[in-house]
Amino acid sequence: KMAAAAGGAGAAAALWSEVNRCGQNGDFARALKSVNKILQISKDDVTALQCKVVCLIQNGNFKEALGVINTHTKVLTSDIIAFEKAYCEYRLNRIENALKTIQSASQQTDKLKELYGQVLYRLERYDDCLAAYRDLIRNSQDEYEEERKTNLSAVVAAQSTWEKVMPEDLGLREATYELCYNSACALIGQGKLNEAMKKLQKAEELCRQSLSEDSDVTEEDIEAELAIIHGQMAYIMQLQGRTEDALQLYNQIIKLKPTDVGLLAVIANNIITINKDQNVFDSKKKVKMTNAEGVEHKLSKKQLQAIEFNKALLAMYTNQADQCRKLSASLQSQSPEHLLPVLIQAAQLCREKQHAKAVGLLQDFADQHPANAAEIKLTMAQLKIAQGSVTKACMILRSIEELQHKPGMVSALVTMYSHEEDIDSAIEVFTQAIQWYQQFQARTNYGCYVFQPKSPVHLSLIREAANFKLKHGRKKEAISDLEELWKQNPKDVHTLAQLISAYSLVDPEKAKVLSKHLPSSDTMSLKVDVDALENSHGATYVRKKAGKLTGDNQQKEQGQGDVKKKKKKKKGKLPKNYDPKVTPDPERWLPMRERSYYRGRKKGKKKDQVGKGTQGSTTAGSSELDASRTASSPPTSPRPGSAAAVSATSNVIPPRHQKPAGAPATKKKQQQKKKKGAKGGW
Repeated sequence: KMAAAAGGAGAAAALWSEVNRCGQNGDFARALKSVNKILQISKDDVTALQCKVVCLIQNGNFKEALGVINTHTKVLTSDIIAFEKAYCEYRLNRIENALKTIQSASQQTDKLKELYGQVLYRLERYDDCLAAYRDLIRNSQDEYEEERKTNLSAVVAAQSTWEKVMPEDLGLREATYELCYNSACALIGQGKLNEAMKKLQKAEELCRQSLSEDSDVTEEDIEAELAIIHGQMAYIMQLQGRTEDALQLYNQIIKLKPTDVGLLAVIANNIITINKDQNVFDSKKKVKMTNAEGVEHKLSKKQLQAIEFNKALLAMYTNQADQCRKLSASLQSQSPEHLLPVLIQAAQLCREKQHAKAVGLLQDFADQHPANAAEIKLTMAQLKIAQGSVTKACMILRSIEELQHKPGMVSALVTMYSHEEDIDSAIEVFTQAIQWYQQFQARTNYGCYVFQPKSPVHLSLIREAANFKLKHGRKKEAISDLEELWKQNPKDVHTLAQLISAYSLVDPEKAKVLSKHLPSSDTMSLKVDVDALENSHGATYVRKKAGKLTGDNQQKEQGQGDVKKKKKKKKGKLPKNYDPKVTPDPERWLPMRERSYYRGRKKGKKKDQVGKGTQGSTTAGSSELDASRTASSPPTSPRPGSAAAVSATSNVIPPRHQKPAGAPATKKKQQQKKKKGAKGGW
């Protein structure tokens, strides 16, 4: 037995040497085999069990490693194996369990603190996470300081993006592309898109420089690493309205086939939002990318929620009513107070022409969640307007107490009541808004009311109310508003003029009294710079500036000042067939019917003359039977080429009324071409 024990101890020592050598070389698969042999010799060896767990973690077998820890809880106590257990739970996306394991550890080592920060980030507890990383940076001095600063900047970027918290200046030197990228994300959260784009361009440059130093890194590897930076650039373009550029960059990233399923899901979702209700076939393909395995562990809760919202909207656009209702109902159960699921359901009901049911659904939600009632009621009013129930829409809008006094709401209500010719209700809207401002005009100061001057919005509402009342013949009511305005600013001539105009129709004597307050004509004279007015943009007449004249030139200009410039006469255009040898027809300015040689139209002559043969030909003796060609009758238009032969006669038709030579021949050729073409066509 002693010999066997000695042999076992020697074998164990050799195995431990093998484990140590493989661990230093990074060959954890071979080390695991040696550890298993040691455990066959001593199954409860704590060191061997710890080594087995580490080897399994290094090989990516987190589930098996966690199984070993849970099986040997008596040997592997929490103070021994707390970090390894929490890390396995973290990598298996059991984040809540990992948090409990870390918090239950008896001693908080630096490794546990690092993991604690990662867990808090995944749980989106950004304030606690920020405090944890600050503590780590303050109390740690090793080669991982740059990574901790990167994680700290990521937390600040997440706060700015998802919680809309103004990020504080951490004073970090943006020497790496990761820090530049996180800084750009923080700027996007603040809405500083141009600055964010510059940061991303700097991050791209730093990334290329950093990776190009490694000879083993290919251009494809660099493009894959830049994919997330380019994706954020495309997102900025989309926010800026440059959808075509954004879409092009998104598609370029997809062609690279990156391994990050979270990045692909975000890009696919953003393309769906660009497509909207168009190109739904492409959107359906992109939805599959958002359903990839592991996406839910890569994105934040708000990102996942946005993707689900877009799935429901896409189902509505593709007329998948049941799918739309199912998705929106699921979203509502997850976030009962969220507005979008209810709006999607209402939109789907409207597409099905169930407007009354949609309004009822919105009303129920408004009753259950008063905090979101304003937005819901605005949607309800829009639906009522679409149905033509303008008065009911006005009633819904007036029930939104926090918006009653807003100028935009007042303007909308007055416009709608005017459309319905309900002037009394429109004036009531003005009155309620003005009273609201009067009620809150007094500010408390140590228990005392201090009345402040009327705000510009208050005065603007009074003026609009007065103008509205004057327009609709409510002069007496308008007068009180105008008097209030004039009281606030006695130097306002425009208001005084309106007040006098209103009184002139109601109380002329009062109008005369008030007219004495108008300024005199001398004080009202306008100082107008005529030259500046003439030279201004849009002036219909601009006076030419006279150049400075000196000596003889000035005298010469004065001497010629009275001489009018002669206008050059343009040469008249002559007809194309003008012949200078032919005397123009003195009656050429008269209409054809009023000329002495006009004999009227020859009706029914050609009908009898048309015979057989080619189209338009006449019989051989047709010219002899034409009475118009006798010597006593004036000639008609000469035949082509005969103008010179008849130029001596007094009744020649002038060139103005001649047809150009060769016209009949051209027409005949065209007819022949048409006839030839018709033959082939038929």
